[in-house]
Amino acid sequence: MKIIDLRIMRGPNYWSVVHSKLIVIKLALTQLQGTLTDTWPHLPYRLQKLLPGMAHFKSEEGEEQSFYKAVEQGMPAGQLVQYVALELQRMAGMETRFGFCKPAHDPEQVFVVFEYQEERAGEYAAYAAVRLVQAVINGEAYKLAPDIARLHQIREDEYFGPSTYSIVSEAVSRGIPYIRLNCHSLIQLGYGVNQERLQATMTSGTACFAVEIAGDKKATKDMLQQAGIPVAKGATVYSYDELKKVLGWLQFPIVTKPLDGNHGKGATINITNLKDAIKGFDDARKFSDGVMVEEFIRGNDFRLLVINGKFVAAARRTPAMVTGDGASTIKQLVDRENKDPRRGIGHEKVLTQIAIDKQTRRILRGKGLTSQSVLQKGEVLYLKSTANISTGGTATDVTDLVDPYNILMAERIAGLIGLDICGIDVMTTDIAIPLNETRGAVLEVNAAPGFRMHTSPTYGLPRNVAEPVIDMLFSHGKPSRIPIIAVTGTNGKTTTTRLVAHMVRSKGYQVGYTTTDGIYIQDKLLEKGDTTGSYSTEFVLKDPTVNFAVLECARGGLLRSGLGFQQCDIGIVTNVSSDHLGLNDIHTLEELARVKAVIPKSVSKEGFAILNADDDLVYAMAKEVHCKVAFFSMDENNPRILKHIAKGGLAAVFENGYISIFKNSYKIRIDRVADVPLTFGGRAKFNIENVLAAALAGYISHFDIEDIKTALRTFVPSPAKTPGRMNLFKFPNFEVLVDYAHNVGGLKAIGEFMQNLSVSRKTGIVAGVGDRRPQDIYELGKVAGEVFDEIIIRLDNDLRGKTPDEIVNQLMLGIEEVAPHKPVKVIPEEMRAIAYALENAKEGAIIAIFTEDVAESVKMVENFKVLEDRKIMLEQEAPS
Repeated sequence: MKIIDLRIMRGPNYWSVVHSKLIVIKLALTQLQGTLTDTWPHLPYRLQKLLPGMAHFKSEEGEEQSFYKAVEQGMPAGQLVQYVALELQRMAGMETRFGFCKPAHDPEQVFVVFEYQEERAGEYAAYAAVRLVQAVINGEAYKLAPDIARLHQIREDEYFGPSTYSIVSEAVSRGIPYIRLNCHSLIQLGYGVNQERLQATMTSGTACFAVEIAGDKKATKDMLQQAGIPVAKGATVYSYDELKKVLGWLQFPIVTKPLDGNHGKGATINITNLKDAIKGFDDARKFSDGVMVEEFIRGNDFRLLVINGKFVAAARRTPAMVTGDGASTIKQLVDRENKDPRRGIGHEKVLTQIAIDKQTRRILRGKGLTSQSVLQKGEVLYLKSTANISTGGTATDVTDLVDPYNILMAERIAGLIGLDICGIDVMTTDIAIPLNETRGAVLEVNAAPGFRMHTSPTYGLPRNVAEPVIDMLFSHGKPSRIPIIAVTGTNGKTTTTRLVAHMVRSKGYQVGYTTTDGIYIQDKLLEKGDTTGSYSTEFVLKDPTVNFAVLECARGGLLRSGLGFQQCDIGIVTNVSSDHLGLNDIHTLEELARVKAVIPKSVSKEGFAILNADDDLVYAMAKEVHCKVAFFSMDENNPRILKHIAKGGLAAVFENGYISIFKNSYKIRIDRVADVPLTFGGRAKFNIENVLAAALAGYISHFDIEDIKTALRTFVPSPAKTPGRMNLFKFPNFEVLVDYAHNVGGLKAIGEFMQNLSVSRKTGIVAGVGDRRPQDIYELGKVAGEVFDEIIIRLDNDLRGKTPDEIVNQLMLGIEEVAPHKPVKVIPEEMRAIAYALENAKEGAIIAIFTEDVAESVKMVENFKVLEDRKIMLEQEAPS
């Protein structure tokens, strides 16, 4: 077996609209084609030994089945790879369940599709699963531990920390979208102008000066002391001499900690002698130049959490510890504790495994113990000097026990420091008694407090502390989303996208839109190229100035990585016709339609799918969507339209020369088609369809009819406004049309447009695209032969795997099929072909340039026009 292609889906996609995080691999089965797992009797035993947790699994039908029995009875190798890839991720602490296996077009290949939690982990699991399955089939030994260790490492490196996860989960439960801005914990909640950002538990509203104060323990302590908050006695030192001087008046036991540290790093508690004090000083100096030396406050370690000025939770934290049984060594006790299923690596589970590290060994040495020492029965040994959950500590929820004095104190502290999310560390014997009565003290204030001790306490009631965070960020009904209109189809999607964006902008919105030409923010081109994939979508949705997004979504991006959003408000499908077939494993029009259908399937329930009722494949999409549907048609008597509006549906129709909206039994006329520049006086029928779709989008968006009409009339096609889309140039004696059309549907549409023109001769400059099927290039030649009086064949710069002869010969075969005597000239270089056509243009002719390089082609035509105009001017000025 061999992986020959791997794709990472990051949003709704061809394989699943619901499960957006998928790994899709194309697997070459080679000698395993048609072979089931029952061929190898040893397989179930070997798998059970390696993967004991796979006793049961859910079939694609959702039924619980015995995994090893299914393997014994016979399972395709590709399906086995799918289940193993999922299990490997689960063994590394990542919950993944969904997957399936599907035959590819080539009978020796299959598609294996499975869910991932982290991209790199899913990718690694794919290759590891193939290696493992191949090894067990071959009867070879396989070392699984390195794979699980690597997956664990990837998870720890890239997965959300528990605090971030809790906030993101709360946001998602409210329908608030999120975008991960880097591989760490920087997250964007919401889109465009409505976004908020957070990193761990610091938000876009967290004041930087407050973070700075909280990070400076001396400044914090001074501020709290001045406000009457109980704090520990002590001082900040920078040298051994200063340390000894402080110890002259501060009695043991003491605590040393870095002046600007966090998460307990470099802190040492309960120091009872000068030697250990110097060691504690050295440990703290690893993290900060200044070291705080304070009295050791006896009692329990408590964390009080304040969000948006209100106390929300409290937890008692206990350092990692073991209790002796009189027989087991300390190491054995630790190993036994780590077998607790709640403990995992890093942040994998609610508790972290305990490591016998330098800090633990120092504590043991201080007590005259080693890891091999045996504790007396009932003897408690604390293994860490701080009570952090991340070092193996435990937490007990005490929210309901906190005394009102202590609650007020915590809220005052958050306000004094200026933190919107504030963690306050308190040492006291009893949190249910006012701190000033127990001789307790505030030890520290945290600007980015961890939430795990509250959301998943070891004991007590879990608290949803992420809820008040989201309430704070999106208070009083503040929106998190911006309107999104997504456009797809084979032809017309770029023009429709630009027209809709123009309409939206004319209503005063700050629009971000993507096209095959580039990414535009507020009508400024910020990134040039074919920008119709998920990266470009996120570019727009991340922009803090955008309050409306119009997104062109092409086949390539959908198949490569899925959509860059989970839901849109309006999804438009212009048409589905033969193009790109044979690429990315899409071989039929029906399969291509399923790719395009991802857009309407991703429309929210309250939104609209706008579908072409004249296209059978597009019309059929209405049966699969969960949103409202509006149709458009060039035929007001289309039975599909009549049936739809009879049921109270919405439609846009070309009728009696008008663009009209049909709603129930009412007809709302928007404008005469002849007055809409994009239709070229009604001659560009395909652009009328685009106008119908755009008008519907405006109407659904609650734009006034007059505003829609104005937008349609002010959208004038030109190389600047619609580059490569019906760019018409009028010369004194002939006309030139520059268009990006590169498929049969586009060529036919241009042909229909030219039939309505009064021209003496039609010249076409055409090219076949190298990655298309031979029959597609042949069909393009046939259409060119039917449409043009003379043909110039050029070649793209990138032939995409074919030779010049292969492309030219297929075009010639198509042309000769319908017009064997038609004049054809082959000029491979595009600019030379254009120059030849312009220089030899006949009076009254039209030259249609189907271009690869829109900008250069337009530039050449415009330069030629300048020369022609100058020539005519000189002739007119010359004396007769």
